[in-house]
Amino acid sequence: MTNQNQNEKKILWYNLAFMAFSTVWGFGNVINGFSEYGGLKAIVSWIILFALYFIPYALMVGELGSAFKSEGGGVSSWIHRTIGPGMAYMAGWTYWVVHMPYISQKPNSSVIAASWAIFRDARASQMNVRLMAVICLVLFLFSVWIASRGLGVLKKLTAIAGSTMFVMSLLFILMMITAPAITGANVLDIDWSVDTFLPSFDGKFFLNLSILVFAVGGCEKISPYVNKMKDPSRDFAKGMIALAAMVAICAVLGTIALGMMFDSNNIPHDLMTNGAYYAFQTLGEYYHVGDLFVMIYAVVNLIGQFSVMVLSIDAPLRMLLDSADEKYIPKSLFKQNKYGTYTNGHKLVTLIVSILIIVPVLGIENVDILVKWLVKVNSVCMPLRYLWVFAAYIALKKAGEKFSAEYHFVKNRILGMILGGWCFFVTAFACILGIWSDDPFQLALNIITPFVLIGLGFIMPIIAKRKGN
Repeated sequence: MTNQNQNEKKILWYNLAFMAFSTVWGFGNVINGFSEYGGLKAIVSWIILFALYFIPYALMVGELGSAFKSEGGGVSSWIHRTIGPGMAYMAGWTYWVVHMPYISQKPNSSVIAASWAIFRDARASQMNVRLMAVICLVLFLFSVWIASRGLGVLKKLTAIAGSTMFVMSLLFILMMITAPAITGANVLDIDWSVDTFLPSFDGKFFLNLSILVFAVGGCEKISPYVNKMKDPSRDFAKGMIALAAMVAICAVLGTIALGMMFDSNNIPHDLMTNGAYYAFQTLGEYYHVGDLFVMIYAVVNLIGQFSVMVLSIDAPLRMLLDSADEKYIPKSLFKQNKYGTYTNGHKLVTLIVSILIIVPVLGIENVDILVKWLVKVNSVCMPLRYLWVFAAYIALKKAGEKFSAEYHFVKNRILGMILGGWCFFVTAFACILGIWSDDPFQLALNIITPFVLIGLGFIMPIIAKRKGN
């Protein structure tokens, strides 16, 4: 009976694929790809990225998770075992600090969602950016206060909102593609010639690569489940290939659905800001339900964005400090209140994110441009944490038989190191090129932001040493 119960608890390959899918993918990725890669031309770009980057990335994560199944700290634990404590600290710091631009994006998204929920139009795009910054700062400070109270109910709220957003994204694709047959909706005709879908492999293609890389990252979150599978050596690869297929299908069908609604040769300039809302509003018109879909989407998105902001203030900080070596981080950052939250850590988050909210509006005069910049700076900063995944994989393969794993992406050491190096190169290449902007102010922000955030990580051990940790 015990063995039978244990087998029942094992995760099957398709369970893992669905778990990972909801973690990795979102409707916003389709919008961003459509906006920055010429509408329907984004399809080929997505497929190339899935084949040459996402699949090997996911399979490397599987081998790392299998090799270090008893480690609870994720990437920093892998680096600690394969390279050493100093680099493990930097990996943990990077994972935490790249969330700062991510957190600074959430108040903007919340305000835009609230505007659509109340007014059901794109008036947030016309808002004065400095007024937007003030509202965002107040909203952020309120979320810091909530995070300091240690309210666990937000985790459930985030999960519900995330699941609802996920379902709505899939429903949009299904309902949009079937709208002409079901409702007789007058949609745009798609020219199915090669020219419609073949991207121009020009400078813009590579300068925006970071947006695609950012979209498919984060599958290292599923690494703890590798050894909970029924047959890790066979089923993990099957699950990850199923994941890649599901993501690819959603990216392709989602882009086609948007192509039936928006002209690829005349993409709205505010698509990143309002595209998802335009999409659900138009879908409501096709199905004769008015603004019902856009209101539901806006409310759910508002709840989701705010909840994620609160959790992102606290959760990554806990990951950093719970497993941190006091040799590298000042002791004062470990101070906790009666709710168990790191009060001085929250103050540091407040300082950094407040600067990231205020400084951009000193040189950016338009909400739509601000939203685009926030997506861009996140696409430059967030993938920096993936570099540590590939560094750990290279070190794992270099170590040979020192670490045993039930699942292997590739068994050959040299081939494994080459593939790890390839993904490391693609990530670094995308982040470096993603920095570029024609606007001097945005270019300066794109350079300063990642360098200052990562640079703080080198300063912390010096402060810790001087304060005699």
